[in-house]
Amino acid sequence: MNVLLIHGFWDTGDLFRHLKKRLGAAGHTCFSPTLKPRDGWDGLADLAEKLSVYIEQEIPKDEPFVVIGFSMGCLVARYYLQNLLKTRKYPAFFAISGPMQGTVTANLYPGKGARDMRPNSEFLRELESSKDKLNTLEIHTYFTPLDLMIIPATSSRLAQANEMQVIEPLHRWVVKNEKVLEDIVSKLQRISAAVGAIEPSKSSLTK
Repeated sequence: MNVLLIHGFWDTGDLFRHLKKRLGAAGHTCFSPTLKPRDGWDGLADLAEKLSVYIEQEIPKDEPFVVIGFSMGCLVARYYLQNLLKTRKYPAFFAISGPMQGTVTANLYPGKGARDMRPNSEFLRELESSKDKLNTLEIHTYFTPLDLMIIPATSSRLAQANEMQVIEPLHRWVVKNEKVLEDIVSKLQRISAAVGAIEPSKSSLTK
């Protein structure tokens, strides 16, 4: 299965190195671009547009892929999935510690991307108004109640999603939490088998 990994605020695609290692061992092909500006200064819709260009250039049009986002990357992924869909197959969306309902910590940083992540922002209201577009996807969310970046931590929840709560003291540790990694790999194996998108002996590629 092709797996698209979308990093968070000020991160790079290297954030997912632990997850990519696990997915590669399971035979999946990972794509983990570094979207710029990394702080989303020009807005999350801007990053989603750039993500769309990357997808069209890098992921074969006739192959399905799943989307995994972390933190800010979850909102970039949502905008892409809800507004920029092409004629493609998207079996699932995995959201790790994403500020789905916004986070008050976004008030501490300037720039349009930070404003987009503030509770009740115009950007979030737009996503909420078209949330039914996600109903065709299998959705899984992961969060920690101890999160000091996503405040309140319950903002990581999404109505349509199956959710997993883990205990991690730091926001960015959720993306390498062992239970989270195991759950994602397990679910991807099931999804891949269902759509016939993986060959057990295939070596993974990363981009």
